[in-house]
This record gives sequence, structure tokens and C-alpha cells, in this order.
Amino acid sequence: MSVQERKERERAVRERLIVTTARELAEQQGWDAVTTRRLAERIEYSQPVLYSHFRGKREIIGAVALEGAAEMAVALRAATSPAGDPRARVTALARAYLDFAERNPAVYDAMFRLDGGLAFAREDTPKPLKDGFAALLESLGEVAGDGVHPALFTEVFWAALHGLATLTRAGRLPPEDAERRVELLVDRLAVL
Repeated sequence: MSVQERKERERAVRERLIVTTARELAEQQGWDAVTTRRLAERIEYSQPVLYSHFRGKREIIGAVALEGAAEMAVALRAATSPAGDPRARVTALARAYLDFAERNPAVYDAMFRLDGGLAFAREDTPKPLKDGFAALLESLGEVAGDGVHPALFTEVFWAALHGLATLTRAGRLPPEDAERRVELLVDRLAVL
């Protein structure tokens, strides 16, 4: 292995450590607790080393968001692949989405609430974000209904899921009705 390859590998390991540490700190204490100073202390590198990877917290949030989008896409596909019929796939997708948001609140915030400097719904949208949307579209496109553009339907269904995730987390919706909300969403929006 050349010196250059070793340096590149070490850089990738440091970058991975920064993102993992930021994510862990955000999940434990919230994003306000994630500062470059705290991250530098936790990873045992100087702040200039941290800045050599990311220009600041915004870019770190973006890196966490991209990682989260990739993980969410995997979770959605894993949940929907064994489901036989369209209703079962859409129901599994809704549950998996809401479960992901509940299990990963800081990552979910990085993906959809905080400014990570990422472009959404544009030509320059990063691949992990496009793949996250594609994971939704794969199950939802088939239940959009006649004359309804599948991507547009996916956006509306996604918005409903996001609203449920956000309102539930904020304690605005009673938790005992969570399953009934999923059933209502699937029954009323999807053409099955």
C-alpha cells in the first residue's frame, strides 16, 4: 500500500469517526450538544483536524442525513420485500418509516428538520436522498391510482408519514392510536 493510499484510508476512518460521534452525541443529548469543540474532544483530535473534513456543523449534519437516508432506504426495502400484495407492502412501508423516525430521532432531524446544506428534489440532490425517495416510490407508485403521477402521490403519502412521525414525537397525537392511523392512511390514500 502506498503512502497516499494509507493517508486516504486514515482520512476516511477519521471522517467516519466524526460522523459516528456526532450522531451518537445528537441521539444522546440533542443536536444543540453537537459542537465542533465537543466533537474534537470526543474523537481526540484537534478542531483544525475536524475542520479539515467538514467546514462546520452544517456539513456534519448533512453527512449524518445522507447516512440516515441510506439506512432508511434499506429499512424500507427490507420491510416491503416480503410483503405479498400492494396493501401489505404499503402498510409495511408506513410502519417501517414511522419506526425508523422513532428509533433515530436525531438522524431523522438531520434528514428532514435541520439544515445540512443538502439539495432536495433537484438535479443535484445527492444519491442517498434520491435512493430514499426511490424506496418510497417503489411501493407507493403502484397504488397511486389512475391518472395520478406516482412521484406526486409518493410525495403526498411521504408528507403524511412525516406529519405522523413529527406530531407523534412531539406528543401531539395519542400513542394508542398509532396503528389505526397507519390503517387509515393506507385505506384512504392508496388505491388498493
